[in-house]
Amino acid sequence: MRIISFNANGIRSAARKGIFDWLATQNAAVTCIQETKSQEHQLTDGMFRPDQHHCFYRDAVTKKGYSGVAIYAKREPDEVLTRIGWEPLDDEGRYIEARFGNLSVVSLYVPSGSSGEERQKFKFEAMKKLRKIFDAWLASGREYVLCGDWNIVRSERDIRNWKSNQKNSGCLPEERAWLNALIADPHGDGSPAPKHGWLDSFRVVKPDDVEYTWWSNRGAARANNVGWRIDYQIITPSLRERVRGCTITPVPRFSDHAPYAVDYAE
Repeated sequence: MRIISFNANGIRSAARKGIFDWLATQNAAVTCIQETKSQEHQLTDGMFRPDQHHCFYRDAVTKKGYSGVAIYAKREPDEVLTRIGWEPLDDEGRYIEARFGNLSVVSLYVPSGSSGEERQKFKFEAMKKLRKIFDAWLASGREYVLCGDWNIVRSERDIRNWKSNQKNSGCLPEERAWLNALIADPHGDGSPAPKHGWLDSFRVVKPDDVEYTWWSNRGAARANNVGWRIDYQIITPSLRERVRGCTITPVPRFSDHAPYAVDYAE
């Protein structure tokens, strides 16, 4: 069972660059999209509802052409949820969840704070709210795959320019501490990790590898592989033994992010 997470930085832009042709070759059971930057009524072309897929969108209502998430599923979900329970996050179109029996697949777009102090404060507030929600999900007995752009690196191994980004959103010590406090593995930045917690699917398969999922559009960041790993599939520990492999696909280029795919045993 393949699950793909991809920040499109505009689903219509990514479509023009061939993302749907590429997805057709992947045989993914579920594809989670972030940053659609569209309203669903603008996506009338058949390409936005790929053949043999059930497609669900959660748009931003705060402003058009902003944020937005989606899920494409080969199998019809038992239930689709579009409200995580905190209105400011929900209204920005940052969460959608598809349920298949006891498995939940979530497309999540964690806010960025890179545009300024106000948005960084919003990001910190969102992190506090999300921590409570994630704790409840972890204790629920359901299996979860939390796909998305988390806008935070975990460690020096996940960003090319570690030292120069210590004061930049996405690499702030308090952001890393929050993310690593969720994940029960030794691959964080040295901040405390739980004995029991979520797992970073990439590190389950590739504990020592250096790969990135996002590159700035400025300069030659992508050509020089000056990147960040900020796109994840964070999973409940019961799924560890089902992870068979993972792939980041930086080429072809569909956006400033690369698709991240994980293969799970059925």
